[in-house]
Amino acid sequence: MTFTVAIIGRPNVGKSTLFNRLVGKKLALVDDQPGVTRDRRAGEAKLGDLNFTIIDTAGLEEGGGESLVGRMRAQTEAAIEEADAIFFVMDARVGVTPEDRHFASLVRRAGKPLMLIANKAEGRAGEAGAYDAFALGLGDPIALSAEHGDGFAELYSSLLKALPEETALAEEDADKNERLVLADDEDGSELDPTKPLRIAIVGRPNAGKSTLINRLLGEDRLLVGPEAGITRDSISVDLLWRQGDTERRLKIFDTAGMRRRANVHEKLEKLAVADGLRAVRFAEVVVILLDATIPFEKQDLTITDLAAREGRAVVIGVNKWDLIADKGLKLIELREEATRLLPQVRGAAVVPVSGATGQGLDDLIEAILRVHEVWNKRVSTAKLNRWLEAVLDHTPPPAVAGRRIKIRYMTQPKARPPHFVLFGNQLDELAESYQRFLINGLRQTFDLPGTPIRITLKQGENPYAGKKRRR
Repeated sequence: MTFTVAIIGRPNVGKSTLFNRLVGKKLALVDDQPGVTRDRRAGEAKLGDLNFTIIDTAGLEEGGGESLVGRMRAQTEAAIEEADAIFFVMDARVGVTPEDRHFASLVRRAGKPLMLIANKAEGRAGEAGAYDAFALGLGDPIALSAEHGDGFAELYSSLLKALPEETALAEEDADKNERLVLADDEDGSELDPTKPLRIAIVGRPNAGKSTLINRLLGEDRLLVGPEAGITRDSISVDLLWRQGDTERRLKIFDTAGMRRRANVHEKLEKLAVADGLRAVRFAEVVVILLDATIPFEKQDLTITDLAAREGRAVVIGVNKWDLIADKGLKLIELREEATRLLPQVRGAAVVPVSGATGQGLDDLIEAILRVHEVWNKRVSTAKLNRWLEAVLDHTPPPAVAGRRIKIRYMTQPKARPPHFVLFGNQLDELAESYQRFLINGLRQTFDLPGTPIRITLKQGENPYAGKKRRR
């Protein structure tokens, strides 16, 4: 069973770009000038393991019923009537406009499941506009960049919530070992142990990723060998992990080995690495698999930083542990190195494993489940502000040019990863070092190891800014 989603919004907010991204082809014309799309266009979309019909529509504009604009709007209203759900798109760089408010009331009256998309949300200007989208009263906005492919995994999770029956059927019909076709960035939903936990295994070539997954599965599902770079496509496999009374469904993505960009010349390898990067963005937990004989190479640090920037929970697996002689001393050294070299995921579990012998596999899965809980963790606003008050009393932010920075309160609007918003005045002057100080404090106080922590600064506007002084 399939379902239909209509893309709605005013002109030039990126509806056709989103349509093209979902169908995987440049079917709809895209241009900077508004009003390119006039008729509604349907296509077969794919988002993660969901297949559905997507409808691109003309930009909503005011106009008489017989005018061209009026007839275009009638086409859009027909699409709304036909759809099972609606993507309402606004331009995060422009912010909420009167037209957005007017047409938001139109789609609200349709009574269909609705997802508010703040498109063009890349960069600081886009982030600010995405927060403004709360004013439309259509629920939490999904910060997305249709052009750059960011934010699609959060869109995927929103679709699962909005259409649980249709998407559940789609999940059941999906081939267990289908080739990975992914969208990006993640999610905002709460921890749900009934859904498969998505895990990406990434690392340098020949680190033993496919061998490790085969050992987890108990079969030679993936092609392995001594040659580096055997894996090209990102392949997903399902696993039901049991230990004692604990049972959990896992979806594990094997990825191509990632070399330094300067060493990647062949087009096929570039495509394979890009596929691996999509797997990282789609995953919930990323296992950085190191070679125990040559750990923490520069590329290992680069891959870990990529996973942290994408907001994924991180576990560090140290493979080929059967080749290490003094295991106790080596493990102490590796954990100290991880603390020193990877401050962005401080406290990430370092788990020794062996794909050849099966050593440490249960420990690795347990570490993945623990960090996934941390990644989903929410801290109440009351607890946050009691902690913040104590921190500000003991270590207030440094003044800038004699001006005091006033931090008023903090809240956590979302998890996956933990994301905190700090409200106050003069926050644009708050030093990066003080933000890192707050992040480290949050991590230690609220037990948030192994996951990136986001802080957004939100300050009130000066009502007198731009006004001339009266003499």
